[in-house]
Amino acid sequence: MGYRKRKRSRSTALNVRRKNRRKRLRVILQAAILICLGTMLYYAVFDVHQYVEPDKSGWSQQEGFIALSYFGVGRTGTAKLMAQSQLDEQLKALHDQGYQTVSQQDLIDFYSKGAPLPDKALFLAFEDGRNDSSLFAEPLLRKYNFRATFLSYADKMGKSERKFVQPKDMLKMEKTGFWEMGTNGYRLTYINIFDKDGRFVGMKDEKELTDKANVAYYNHYLMDFLRDENMIPVENRTQMEARIDQDYTFMQEVYSSKLGYVPSVYMIMHANALGQGMNPLVTAANSSNIERMFKLHFNREGTSYNDQDQEVTDLTRVQPEPSWSTNHLLMKIRKDTGESVKFVRGDEALADAWDPTGGAAEFADNRILLTSPPEGIGKLVQKEEVKDVKVTVTAAGNVVGKQMIYLRYDREHESYVRLTMENNAVKIEQKESGRMPELLYQQELSPVSWKEEDLALNRASVYTQEQTAAGASKETEIPDNIQDARHIEVMLRGNELLLTVDGEMLLDRQPIADSIGSGKITLASQASDPQKKDGIYDAVFENVEIVSLDSSHGSEVVLFSNRLSGWEGLVKRAKLTFDGAVNWVMDHF
Repeated sequence: MGYRKRKRSRSTALNVRRKNRRKRLRVILQAAILICLGTMLYYAVFDVHQYVEPDKSGWSQQEGFIALSYFGVGRTGTAKLMAQSQLDEQLKALHDQGYQTVSQQDLIDFYSKGAPLPDKALFLAFEDGRNDSSLFAEPLLRKYNFRATFLSYADKMGKSERKFVQPKDMLKMEKTGFWEMGTNGYRLTYINIFDKDGRFVGMKDEKELTDKANVAYYNHYLMDFLRDENMIPVENRTQMEARIDQDYTFMQEVYSSKLGYVPSVYMIMHANALGQGMNPLVTAANSSNIERMFKLHFNREGTSYNDQDQEVTDLTRVQPEPSWSTNHLLMKIRKDTGESVKFVRGDEALADAWDPTGGAAEFADNRILLTSPPEGIGKLVQKEEVKDVKVTVTAAGNVVGKQMIYLRYDREHESYVRLTMENNAVKIEQKESGRMPELLYQQELSPVSWKEEDLALNRASVYTQEQTAAGASKETEIPDNIQDARHIEVMLRGNELLLTVDGEMLLDRQPIADSIGSGKITLASQASDPQKKDGIYDAVFENVEIVSLDSSHGSEVVLFSNRLSGWEGLVKRAKLTFDGAVNWVMDHF
């Protein structure tokens, strides 16, 4: 009896100690959470992160700098907004390459006094004055100790539009040292608009132009005379100059009132027009105001590099697009500067299964991002040779461009069977050694859809009476920035090829030349029109699986796969679901 009591007492004591341990652990956990929340609140309220000024005593480079300006940054990204994670990867790559950001004053001194810059100088900017850009970009500026210029439209300041950062918040941003202010102008208004049927629309503010997909021709407010449906000016030179002068005066008054000064940096809308073939009277009206008000003017877009001989009112920058991989940006910088860069590879184990023979490839999760060189072809050649093979993959790059899969690629003899996805069509070609490629099959795919908000008006031009009278093409043109995902399964056994796209059998036992005996699986990437934009294209290959059907292996053998399965796949799907829910809430509330 006494033994039982002692045993029960000992058991009770153990339970008490166990409970006390649990309480201590719970208290420690609660304290840790409170400390984390308190730290976050402290940083949010008191903003203790400050930009650390670089040591400029070691700066000695006097040749030039690159300039990048992002249109906007979102949590997960859209066809128009760069995802925060993607921006993070790009800024990290630039930081790792040795780039240091320079301030507006650094550039002013560089041009006016010949002051030196760091070896790799970067002028970084975010355009359009968007709240999401400041929200999602600032943590990354802090992370890499980068400084950026935040550009806005003057007529959005002091209003109740939640989309745009307001003056009181701009002043707070400046105090951190990570931000400087700039401007895109007074307004974003389009003039002399014609729709796709050649009908005259006139003048509309950006938010009033609800159907951008139907716009064929237009210009920006400061870029031309106001014209009628026959493209005849409805204002004379004096009236045009007064209208343009008034816009700059409005801009000056708003910034002086709301910020206490007019920013030193201007990026006019639209780029690549001022002084480039537009009406010289309109150019003169703008130029006189620009020279009076601003110390730096980024007039052009498309080239990132500015040298010492550049005019301060005619600087150039690159606007990285949301569809660009990090290697696309690095490839563009290499093209513009002529300097070597170190491309990112991603998962080294997956990358080691391939030999790159042009361009650059990043292996990221279940994706292979294959970037072509400018005006060239980027190729990834699998190391193992195979004859009979099945390849399944989702081609998910921009619709306008070439995403290619080579079967039995023999580099020495230049023979292969090639599948190409280009401009929403699929084609199969074969090439025998010593002969030209032969087209075996070509098929348009089901139409690609996109949202009107995915479009950016990028066709602004100085157009003629004949152009507008002719109207726009009635053909449906897929915008350059639209991506799509096509699931492909292609199998080559013996001299017969089978092709399935999105579950539909397109080819069944297509004969292939007997002389194309064996070779390697090769992925390739190329711009459709190398002369357009930068001539660089990103092919996106998702969930790639290559299975050998060769009898020498005894049975089907998976030679390569980057599919996410098991726990990794579950986490990926859960994240996509969560991101979709958060984006819906942000869009609607």
